[in-house]
Amino acid sequence: MQYWIPKALTVSVLVSLSGCGVFTDEAHHKRNYKAGEPVQVPGQLAQPAQDPTYKMEVAEYSNNPDSTNYRPPAQVLTIAKGSWVEEGDKQARVYFDKNDGIVDLDEFIWDSIQAVLAEHQTKPVKQDKLLGSVETDWYAIIQPEEGWLWDSETEVSQQRFIFSIEEKSHQRTASLTSKLVDYKSKSEELTPLLQQQLEVRALNQIIGEFDYRYRQLEVEMRKNQGIISLEMGFDNKGNAALVTEQDYFAVFDRFSGFLERLSFTIVEIDQERGLITADYNKPESSVWDSIWGEDLAELPIEDGQYQILVSRTKEGGTSLTWMDDEGTTLEPGTMNDLQQALENALRQRGIKI
Repeated sequence: MQYWIPKALTVSVLVSLSGCGVFTDEAHHKRNYKAGEPVQVPGQLAQPAQDPTYKMEVAEYSNNPDSTNYRPPAQVLTIAKGSWVEEGDKQARVYFDKNDGIVDLDEFIWDSIQAVLAEHQTKPVKQDKLLGSVETDWYAIIQPEEGWLWDSETEVSQQRFIFSIEEKSHQRTASLTSKLVDYKSKSEELTPLLQQQLEVRALNQIIGEFDYRYRQLEVEMRKNQGIISLEMGFDNKGNAALVTEQDYFAVFDRFSGFLERLSFTIVEIDQERGLITADYNKPESSVWDSIWGEDLAELPIEDGQYQILVSRTKEGGTSLTWMDDEGTTLEPGTMNDLQQALENALRQRGIKI
């Protein structure tokens, strides 16, 4: 009995490992790859509907036992804001619309191409910025595979491309095309399908770089929005105040939310007088704040209650007069330090009101 159990276990393991080697599927035999006659039904019944698109002639089809790697054509990935493709376009081409903040669209695309080439540690062999054409040196679009215990150091292939930028006359739209001009590989022959995949893959890398650069630009634009033009000045009564050119209603409606993001707690909002009353408590920083980059700005004022009077200026802008809990206007020196701290907080955290 002790001998039979290991024997049975061994047989069961071999059977489970062999899988299809033990239990064959007759459907995979060459003789079974055939299309038979359609279903015959009695005369008094309707024939089943058949889509002519998928109709196969009655015949027996040969089967190649060697597996074939069929890959679909690659798709241009319009992941960048303002990017799009024309349906049915046979070229590896993408269109970019000029987004907010981009001064020169073809320059933005040109810089994206150069950044991708630098990432691949290659360079142009020919380039004409006026014509928007870049011919690259050799580089590998497909990198060696990274394994768990080892890495493959063999490159699948190397390629050279020509990238062409064509800007519309209105300079609001530009296209970028990718064309393979040379190819070398020790293991894989270049086919029309592989060429299309390589061209699209090279194009998609530039689209990804364009998207990355524009996201960075959007961050900078957000940092430059809101009341970052706070300047030292005076209200209509001659008191030292923070002054901005923004409209009174735009400032008053959002200023309380801005204060809450800077460690203030809103106590009261008097819309008729344009007065905001808030308590300030200096933020307590921790090691986690520095790790996650969320250090809160500490303002150069003491903990306590403050009143902020929002008023229209004679020039059409808005003034912010800061007072303590007794209604005494803060000293000009304190206001000057406060102005700098608020402006830095707005820029660093991208806060807008």
